Amino acid sequence: MAVKTGEARDLESLNKPDDSAHNAYNATTLKDADNLDEDGHIKRTGNWITASAHIVTAVIGSGVLSLAWAIAQMGWVAGPVILFLFAAVTWYMSLLLADAYRNPRDTGKRNYTYPGAVSAILGGSSGMSGYVWFCGIIQYLNLVGTGIGYTVTAGLSMTAVRRSNCFHANQAQLNANGGESAGDSLCHVSNNPFMLIFGAFQILLSQIPDFDRLWFLSIVAAVMSFSYSSIGLGLAIGKTTESGHSTGFAAGATATTADKTWNVLNGLGSMAFAYSFSFVLVEIQDTIKKPKTGSEAGQMKKATTLAIFITTGFYMAVGTIGYGAFGDDAPTNLLTGFGFFNPYWLIDIANVFIMVHLVGAYQVFTQPWYAFVETTVYRYCPKNFFTHKEFVIRIPGIGALRLTLFRLIWRTLYVCFTTVIAMLVPFFNDVVGLLGALGFWPLTVFLPIQMHLKQAGVPRFGLKWCVLQCVSFICLLVSLGAAVGSIAQIVLDTEDYTPFVTNY
Repeated sequence: MAVKTGEARDLESLNKPDDSAHNAYNATTLKDADNLDEDGHIKRTGNWITASAHIVTAVIGSGVLSLAWAIAQMGWVAGPVILFLFAAVTWYMSLLLADAYRNPRDTGKRNYTYPGAVSAILGGSSGMSGYVWFCGIIQYLNLVGTGIGYTVTAGLSMTAVRRSNCFHANQAQLNANGGESAGDSLCHVSNNPFMLIFGAFQILLSQIPDFDRLWFLSIVAAVMSFSYSSIGLGLAIGKTTESGHSTGFAAGATATTADKTWNVLNGLGSMAFAYSFSFVLVEIQDTIKKPKTGSEAGQMKKATTLAIFITTGFYMAVGTIGYGAFGDDAPTNLLTGFGFFNPYWLIDIANVFIMVHLVGAYQVFTQPWYAFVETTVYRYCPKNFFTHKEFVIRIPGIGALRLTLFRLIWRTLYVCFTTVIAMLVPFFNDVVGLLGALGFWPLTVFLPIQMHLKQAGVPRFGLKWCVLQCVSFICLLVSLGAAVGSIAQIVLDTEDYTPFVTNY
């Protein structure tokens, strides 16, 4: 099987000239050429709408449900303002990153991955630099960590449905024996079986070869994310009409100075993680077909603008209305704040939507990792039966699925790895928060700025140069503070921890 140049490349060859794709393209028959882009990649079929769906799937994760808690730590004044600033910075940096897809901009060679763009623009004559290694390590750590965190969260959502149904089935008995507190012993559920079920689904979906064929999954996942966010929003609006509850304070939740500091830093981490998606933007842009007029960058900027506008509106609504509904008692997961009995069926539906969304989101964050490993293997291994021989499996109503033994085994092992780690460390969401905090500055802010300065030839120490560097420095401080808060939470979680025991 020929190496697809549209897939990710290993770090050592990201900027080395590779004309094999162009030679292959020129050598094909006219019929074959119609099915290929100019770089030898199978013709891209995406547009700004499908790219927007991919972005929404990546942006609106289960983290949206923690934003009410994050705003509660900062209060009515600072909370919404900081959330808006995260959105504005992420939007502008995403526009800069869109220009890095081709070097030179709009007309140059394609950069298929984020590390590929860094290598082509900042890697120097050899294509290698500290920038490239730094980017690659941070990006792929975030991809792995996010996959593990999504496995944990999906398991928790399915566990919540199981417990909710148990509470409802035994409502009379529980009311007579102390309500929800009595249900802790009657309705305890292990999270592990549900994480195994989620992993089994991912093994099947992971056999989808590449990003281009995930558009349907991203659209379904995007609809699910809007659905459960809307349910949480609607329940919060209903709760605000009840009397006798706190609506929050301008300065946020009251606590000791130390607790307030840690909570605010954790809140910053939640917001940073909510907008940490830039490390898949280049891969998403690589699914867009070249428009008849304009460039892929223009299409991507439209997709990014629409996606961030929509998601920020949801973030702001869910965060602020959730805080208004619960005040200082805003839960870390908005849906858990309504109890198991009020109304249990609607919360069950929301949790199912979360699980379905995470099925798609897991793939969005995992496909770049698959492409990186597989292209590295295909590049250095001689053609052989194990790595290159394709088997075509025709699925009625879906089409043909092309598999290689290597892809089947490697992707299955990877999903098993993330599932086992999720079961081993059930509070891994805290670790993902740490990875999100560490990844926000370098991947969302620092590297896009450095690539823009180089591509656009911005004069050193000019006004624009100084403004962008100041923004980068401020975001560095925010990321470091959020990382400290996440580490503190991890330390607290490990005080009462037993491996593979996740009963709720």
